Amino acid sequence: MAYYSYVATDVNGATVKGKEYADDYAALAEKLREKNLFCTQYTEIEEKQDAAAYKFKTKDLAFICRQLSSMLTAGISLVRSLHILYTQEENKKAKATLLDIYEDVQKGRSFSEAVQSRPGVFPNLFVSMVAAGESSGNLDVIMTRVADFYLNQNKINNQIKGAMIYPAVLVVLLIGVFFGLFIFIMPQFRELAGDDIPPLSQAMFAISDFLIPYWWTIVIAAAAIAIVIYFLRKAPWFKLWWDEVKTKAPKVGPLLIVIYVSRFARTMANLYASGLQMVDCIEKSADTMNNEYLSRLFKESVVEDVKHGEALSAAITKIGVFPGIFTSIIMVGEESGALDEILDKSADYYEDEAATAIAGLTALIEPVIIILLGVMIGMILAGIFPILYGGMAGIGNT
Repeated sequence: MAYYSYVATDVNGATVKGKEYADDYAALAEKLREKNLFCTQYTEIEEKQDAAAYKFKTKDLAFICRQLSSMLTAGISLVRSLHILYTQEENKKAKATLLDIYEDVQKGRSFSEAVQSRPGVFPNLFVSMVAAGESSGNLDVIMTRVADFYLNQNKINNQIKGAMIYPAVLVVLLIGVFFGLFIFIMPQFRELAGDDIPPLSQAMFAISDFLIPYWWTIVIAAAAIAIVIYFLRKAPWFKLWWDEVKTKAPKVGPLLIVIYVSRFARTMANLYASGLQMVDCIEKSADTMNNEYLSRLFKESVVEDVKHGEALSAAITKIGVFPGIFTSIIMVGEESGALDEILDKSADYYEDEAATAIAGLTALIEPVIIILLGVMIGMILAGIFPILYGGMAGIGNT
């Protein structure tokens, strides 16, 4: 669909200028005739993407979908609902984006086309669900499902962030104690140290002697490592490798798989219930897992098997990633003809399990950091006490 700037005349001969979306000139002329306008001049123009830099967060999407669902269910038109949404929005960039979408729909463009024309602003799942809702005439129902999905995702994201706060504090404390002890504490014991210094104390003094004049090299090295990791995460090959490592890691991998299963099940339930084709449902659900390795595995293996007529449960079983009980549940849903309901119920179960898995991940990280902190402080005390006792003995002899 193209975007046209046109000049037309109305039934009274007056000149009218405007912009309109249409597949081609014939469609443009037909749209204008419906408005009692006769096109005299037109030019295809590029769409403005000034507001496309804003990317709606999960919390924003949940609010938008919930509001749209409520207003559409109450009988308010889509155009009026979008108008209310953008007038209530406080964020300037989000407001500009919603205003552009409202104007597009007001000019006759479909809601799905309006959001699809702004890549990066809305997730592919949101665009697909909007298109399915418009084609089926159940946009209000679909928006309710999407709102529930993003609310659950926002809840899980908040749980992950909350669970990582305490380990992050411990890491900062570990680093602070390390630099504080070696830069400020160890030099205080230099005068108490005699000629006969234990090997551990000698090693600690050597670390202290290096850190005091060259601490900035550690900071630069840490910053360089952080920059390298940042750019590596952007590289597709590194993201693919890292996601595979996470999935197959002992202890951590099974916990992450539970989170991925909950995302896949919820998305599949929503997409399949909205009437999308099975292949499309699988591809879009694989993207929501936020794991490049699993996403590629599903698209290259599961999707191809389903295209050749194989059952979804059998195709997922082949890749050997998801738990056997989950594939058994899918098989029951396929045989009973209630796959969306089965997936919806299993998503509820696995979302509860995902919360437990997040707590489990935190339980794995915290003891490791605490042990490192204890070992470091213990080694420092073991290196300081001989010096301290030696110094006190020397003072006693004097």
